[in-house]
Amino acid sequence: MSEVYAARRTRLREYCNAGGSAAALVSRPANVRYLAGAAPHGAVLLLGKTEDLLLCPGSSADRPTQERPDEALRVQTLPGPGGGDPAVAAAGIADGQGADSLAVEEHHLTVARHKALGSVAPRLRLANLGSAVEQLRVVKDEEEISCLRIGAEIADQALGELLESILVGRTERHLALELERRLVDHGADGPAFPTAVGTGPNAGRPGHRPTDRRVEEGDFLSVCLGATYRGYRCEIGRTFVIGTAPADWQIELYDLVFAAQRAGRESLVPGAACRDVDRSARQVLDSAGYTEGLTALTGHGVGLEIDEDPQLSPAAMGKLDACVPVTVEPGVHLPGRGGVRIDDTLVVRPEADGGPELLTITTKELLAL
Repeated sequence: MSEVYAARRTRLREYCNAGGSAAALVSRPANVRYLAGAAPHGAVLLLGKTEDLLLCPGSSADRPTQERPDEALRVQTLPGPGGGDPAVAAAGIADGQGADSLAVEEHHLTVARHKALGSVAPRLRLANLGSAVEQLRVVKDEEEISCLRIGAEIADQALGELLESILVGRTERHLALELERRLVDHGADGPAFPTAVGTGPNAGRPGHRPTDRRVEEGDFLSVCLGATYRGYRCEIGRTFVIGTAPADWQIELYDLVFAAQRAGRESLVPGAACRDVDRSARQVLDSAGYTEGLTALTGHGVGLEIDEDPQLSPAAMGKLDACVPVTVEPGVHLPGRGGVRIDDTLVVRPEADGGPELLTITTKELLAL
């Protein structure tokens, strides 16, 4: 993998040089991880004029981690638990290497930290690196997709086991905790985000945090979970009916959301405009009268973070590339009654390669559990 990380750093260096910066300071943890192979707590990456360095605070040396930085990088740990800010130290090193400009991630640095960089190296011109690293991260290589695929398998397995257990009478909170435990049992680093479990009137509610409400017969049960594997995060969401045959309104609502989700999945082709993918899913729900209350996004990119570019929304700019993993997750929530969410992680692939690759394969049939 060393050559992979080196190639990523080379692409970023070329971007910085084209913008007139001889050095770059990367501080956002996911971006450090992408370029260095690991992101110890508080670490920053300096792409220097003469040498690249991963600088870590002294306190991070005592924190165990499964990640190992790229062996081609020199790791420098600042002395002592209070050895100073690695970002500030990096600015001083860049200045000492003779750089006249340092590109920084202004969207991640605090104002105080930005001022400190200027104070330690007043000769350095601080330029804005912007979202350059995030844009490099959008298209994944096959090793990254493999990590996402394994994470999806873990999430599918955890969800499948839960569905085989007795659910009536258990609380949303208990089910969420059990799912997260099962993710770890099957090899995940941990959950990709806080697991959402909604029952009855809470089902299908976007961003719902589990409560002590107990599962009852006839409820919709919606679950959204994800696994992190080697730093990469996937997502799956499903909706079921508990203990009895679904009511007519539940079948109608489920079929509608399923049709919207299928339309979104089928539109995932290289070159498709992100807003058109969103429109494919959204117009199915709009035409049925569910315009009000729809979420701002019908999907988003995933990777080292659970919410990455591209964004699938009405105002989204840009087009999809091959090898970009995204979620497709439309839903409808009816206040006081409940709702349906169906969420998959897929990888955009050309038609010649079979079209979009579905990573999360748990059935989307409306099951009565």
